[in-house]
Amino acid sequence: MVDERSSGILLFRHEGEKVKFLLLHYPSGHWDFIKGRIEKNEQLKEAALREAREETGITDIEFVDGYEEKIQYSYQYDGKTIQKEVVFFLAKTKTSDVTLSDEHLDFVWLEFDEAYKRITYQNARTLLAKARSLVFGQIK
Repeated sequence: MVDERSSGILLFRHEGEKVKFLLLHYPSGHWDFIKGRIEKNEQLKEAALREAREETGITDIEFVDGYEEKIQYSYQYDGKTIQKEVVFFLAKTKTSDVTLSDEHLDFVWLEFDEAYKRITYQNARTLLAKARSLVFGQIK
């Protein structure tokens, strides 16, 4: 049974001939994508856009068709095991400036290989790998 549902975005942008992905540094020490809990009566993509706006200040976000990936994991909180499900979407932006929320320590825009190495958890690396062909097939 899922205790907590969240939505997130693998956000990328073009920088000349390069493609860069946004990673956020979470207070627990890990690097990951934008994500957050779905609020009552909120759709998955609405939640993802809201989280992007709240966590980064970025609002010019365009979803890429054909990418919707779900991950599930558990974590410990207050002595309880919480089952979490996160649905991720792939999206692009033209914005490079990030206004980081106080939920995070830092951010970085990295090319695919660097992002893959920086990401802390394997399930997030798998998300990035699945996005690769869609991202590099995008026309600027």
